[in-house]
Amino acid sequence: MATLKDIAQLAKVSQATVSRVLNQDTTLSVGEETRHRILTIADDLGYQKHLKTLNAPKVRHKIAIIQWYTEQEELNDLYYHAIRLGIEKRAQELQYDIIRFFNQEPEKLPEETIGIIAIGKFSQKQIKQFSTCHRNLVFVDSDTLTKGYHCVTTDFDNAVISVIDHFISKGLTKIGMIAGEERTSDGLEVLIDPRFRTFRNYTNEQGIYDATSIFVGEFSAESGYQLMTQAIQELEQDLPKAFFIANDTLAVGALRALQEATIKVPQEVQLIAFNDTPITKQVYPTLSSITVFTSEMGQTAVDVLNRQAINPRPVATVTKLGTQLTLRESSL
Repeated sequence: MATLKDIAQLAKVSQATVSRVLNQDTTLSVGEETRHRILTIADDLGYQKHLKTLNAPKVRHKIAIIQWYTEQEELNDLYYHAIRLGIEKRAQELQYDIIRFFNQEPEKLPEETIGIIAIGKFSQKQIKQFSTCHRNLVFVDSDTLTKGYHCVTTDFDNAVISVIDHFISKGLTKIGMIAGEERTSDGLEVLIDPRFRTFRNYTNEQGIYDATSIFVGEFSAESGYQLMTQAIQELEQDLPKAFFIANDTLAVGALRALQEATIKVPQEVQLIAFNDTPITKQVYPTLSSITVFTSEMGQTAVDVLNRQAINPRPVATVTKLGTQLTLRESSL
């Protein structure tokens, strides 16, 4: 069972200060950051006296969310929408208020803001701007470890390898890929899709890489349709019997192109997509996909930011969440 001494040691204050904060001593002169640190540690440790004070009026700290999409773009992309909802759910559990910014950089944040969670892909220029707004930054769905910032990402490497291994186990060694290309929201940096990098490297290791079966475009259903149409026209009888597609939206367009060309899925061509958003179950045949735990990504980002606010660490960390290969009609 947690004690005042435990909390005091973690919060780096005296036991008397901890006691007075938990008992809501209004005569105590202590900064809000210190007060929040004590309350959060007590909550994490399950200290009962602290739990009794949760309904008492106190300053509500805030978390700023920066979404690289506009609000309308986010509504059209269930992947990033689900990440944000995960952040907000966990923030509510920890009694944080939320400030939202859609595809815009905050000029100034309220004093009680504990940090920023940035969702999506941002350029070095944008990251530098965020750091001037607040020292505590956590990025979701972007690997910023080498830039010195905490981040939460998906385990792309093992996810892609599981797709290739599945196809190979079914005797399908001619595997194509439809990939997407992205830019940071300010358009300054072109991003190499980690799914494509792993696909290329792993199929090379297996001796089955074929550059003529790789098609790259935008992350959209229309692009998926155009890229698969291009593959059908260029490859003809050499069209791969299996395709890995970098996200569900691309896969929906690719599926339509195959159906218009009267190429049966999965009898003639099998498909496995990525993200496993609800759209995978709304098409026919239903799409196999790598399940990405988007809500958990958002919740984890809040926990990382919360720990950083309580006990700042100078070394950046990356948290990778596992995935799951979910098989449906398009590859059975």
